[in-house]
Amino acid sequence: MVVVLLLLVVLQPAGAASAAALPVVINTWAFKKAADTAWGVLQLGGSELDAVEKGCGQCEIDQCDGSVGYGGSPDESGETTLDAMIMNGNTMEVGAVADLRHVKNAISVARKVMEYTKHTLLVGESASLFAVRMGFPYEDLTTQKSLSVYSEWLNQSCQPNYWKNVIPDSSKSCGPYKRPEKVTYKEEQISRRSFHNHDTIGMIVIGGSGTVVSGTSTNGAVHKIPGRVGDSPIAGAGSYADSTAGGAAATGDGDIMMRFLPSYQAVEYMRMGTDPRVACQKVISRIQKYAPKFFGAVICANTTGSYGAACNKIPGFTQFHFMVSSPFLSHPTEQVVDCI
Repeated sequence: MVVVLLLLVVLQPAGAASAAALPVVINTWAFKKAADTAWGVLQLGGSELDAVEKGCGQCEIDQCDGSVGYGGSPDESGETTLDAMIMNGNTMEVGAVADLRHVKNAISVARKVMEYTKHTLLVGESASLFAVRMGFPYEDLTTQKSLSVYSEWLNQSCQPNYWKNVIPDSSKSCGPYKRPEKVTYKEEQISRRSFHNHDTIGMIVIGGSGTVVSGTSTNGAVHKIPGRVGDSPIAGAGSYADSTAGGAAATGDGDIMMRFLPSYQAVEYMRMGTDPRVACQKVISRIQKYAPKFFGAVICANTTGSYGAACNKIPGFTQFHFMVSSPFLSHPTEQVVDCI
């Protein structure tokens, strides 16, 4: 019996479908501790919602790659703000927060929005006040590291930044900027992000009964214009869960990716019977037609436990690493897919 099980593990192709492949946890990037935490919650009998909250929350605590949680990605004012969402694929309920300030546990606040309000998304200082009412401490999200990143950016004439078609020339100065009387539009530059500083943690958890939950957490684009919100807290963009089909989550240049609702589209492809890997590839290909140089990736999993991922191939980003936990794996395992 042991030999048979070992053969199953060895011979099972990545993402192959099987009823015995549940539960499954899949998350963006090589955030192993987040994967360990989520998988551990399931093994101890916790719910899929608990697993996503605790898994993404682990990255907030660990400040994964400086792109999740407090003390990372300062905006133009030097402030760190957080975005997060969680989605219940059984009820289609969503809780989300964006531009959250002074509260570290963004994914947990998002869950409170889902469970204690009739709303879907709360933003800014008002979201922070809601969090305090829910019992979360009001804290400073700035660290010496984030202040150092901000100071270095100022010393480099605020380069790179997210302004365009303004005066003075945003490629040479810190502003303040204003709209010129006559606008000469320039081609949008797609990617300003360092590929080393990864991005959002996106997570999909599918329980043994087929319940699908997804979630995200991020501190957004570094040096973003204050008030900017990317794809992460937007249902269908940052992530999407539907227990009748599957779940998906995106990571990368949210300003580009959110325009295509890639997570929703991937789930709809899987609903039509498309293999998760192919579903991920199809949504990446769709974005490529309009923004061939965008930085991004998508993970997908269906209700049988089959999974896949895809990414857009650009210089400096040719492979995408993600974590998978399932009964076929002895422990949460890092997997790699070549970008297309």
